[in-house]
Amino acid sequence: MVSPRRRLSVMWIVPTLAALIGLSMLVHAWSSEGPTITIAFKTAEGLEAGKTPVKYKAVTVGTVTAVDLSKDGSHVVASVALMKNAASLLRTDTRFWVVRPRIGMGGVSGIDTLLSGSYIAVDRGVERGFAKAYTGLEMPPTIIHDVPGTSFTIYADDLGSLDIGSPVYYRHMQVGHIASYRLDADGRRFNLQIFVNAPYDRLVTKGARFWNASGIDVSLGADGLKLNTQSLATVMAGGIAFATPTGGVSTPASAQTTYALAKDEAAAMAPSDGPAQFLQLRFENSLRGLSVGAPVQFAGMDIGHVTSIDLDYNAAAHRFPTLVGIEIFPSRLGGVTTRLPTYQGDQEQQAAQFLASLVAHGLRAQARAGNLLTGQLYIAIDFVPNAPPIAFDMQARPIVLPTVNGSFDQMQEQIASIVAKVNKMPLESIGRHLDASLGELNGTLGQINGELLPATTRTMQTLQRTLGTVQGTFADDAPLPQHITETLLEVQRTARSLRTLTDLLGRHPESLLLGTPNDAKPTANTKEEPTH
Repeated sequence: MVSPRRRLSVMWIVPTLAALIGLSMLVHAWSSEGPTITIAFKTAEGLEAGKTPVKYKAVTVGTVTAVDLSKDGSHVVASVALMKNAASLLRTDTRFWVVRPRIGMGGVSGIDTLLSGSYIAVDRGVERGFAKAYTGLEMPPTIIHDVPGTSFTIYADDLGSLDIGSPVYYRHMQVGHIASYRLDADGRRFNLQIFVNAPYDRLVTKGARFWNASGIDVSLGADGLKLNTQSLATVMAGGIAFATPTGGVSTPASAQTTYALAKDEAAAMAPSDGPAQFLQLRFENSLRGLSVGAPVQFAGMDIGHVTSIDLDYNAAAHRFPTLVGIEIFPSRLGGVTTRLPTYQGDQEQQAAQFLASLVAHGLRAQARAGNLLTGQLYIAIDFVPNAPPIAFDMQARPIVLPTVNGSFDQMQEQIASIVAKVNKMPLESIGRHLDASLGELNGTLGQINGELLPATTRTMQTLQRTLGTVQGTFADDAPLPQHITETLLEVQRTARSLRTLTDLLGRHPESLLLGTPNDAKPTANTKEEPTH
């Protein structure tokens, strides 16, 4: 007996097709699904499940699927579903951070998120390996892995206004920035990592000099007031500048080459100081205003600086003198060092012999006032005229250079001496005598004003009237001048008659007895008498 064949019912076709389509969609979704990771952040600011995208180079590569609080409540954990083609971004050193609007000293960033909203940015790492959990950065990284450039190390004694993101300049153009910094284990200096963008990183040579370009450099000299700064940004956020001095090594430096950070451009570009010579100075007076780092000058040139200031005790005099340690650099004297005499022995012995000859000719150290407004002092090494002889110990180590009181101290001593002399003067007695003299002078002036001046006024008035009378007497139409004129004419006629008589007697003396001869005539001097 043949059993009847079972036929597939039409009603099963639709469910079967639906199952096949769903299975294919599941397989497709599974095959196209990317990895799922978790990223820990301190806060969930800017994160929203199902909306916040994950971007790499401005391309969306995933989405935040959930934001949960950690078990201990110290941070939040964002679950991120990445696309399959973003799996290559996941390295052990891949970094994630939330891009949101930020305003800082280095500028404004993330301004585009004001309209589009915050998102998580990705910086692909370089190490091999894969991780499922990451810790997000709270601030954007200063160096992106695939940005061309070179990192260098800068050592600085003080940060000043420098910070992460502060610019690095070459000839007033920004070519990089400070990526990070940390304090060394001994706490004496800072280790700064700077990043210089390509192709400007080749300008960093083995002989390059770096200096702190923060703030404003103001100097007042013979040429007037000078103001210098790299840019307005360095005034606010600080910065570093570098250059290679003329004649320096111009070979490009390799990555992580270390440099020292100078305080300014002048210090950075100064020639090498060479070996230093340590000296000790002993001052009996107070040195208020002198500080470590103060300059040491010789003949107006900076040749070193103060390294230490300590107190000593003089048991014999019961005084506390001040010991000042200075460090000088003979190479700063320039070419004159080639003409200095040479001595035998090591560096200390040669320096002691040379200084002994100079001390014998009056070389002394002084603490002088560098600024009368601030009271800051500096050490001046110079020859003092008529300096008294002083013993110089050539075997002392460190070498002790003799000192004299500074110009300010001498001025104080002179002022104190003048004040002492003034105090010895009998000022009270002088004041009493001066007061009595002034009283007598006041009485005399009163007498002159009350008696002598009126009498003098009356005398002057009388004299004025007399002069008026005399002037009227000698006027042209007055009778006195006419009488005087007539009298002078009579005298003139009388003189002429006497002259005629004298001439006649000179020629005829006998005329006194015999009378005038008939031939006697008047002389040539005789003139007609004027007729009136």
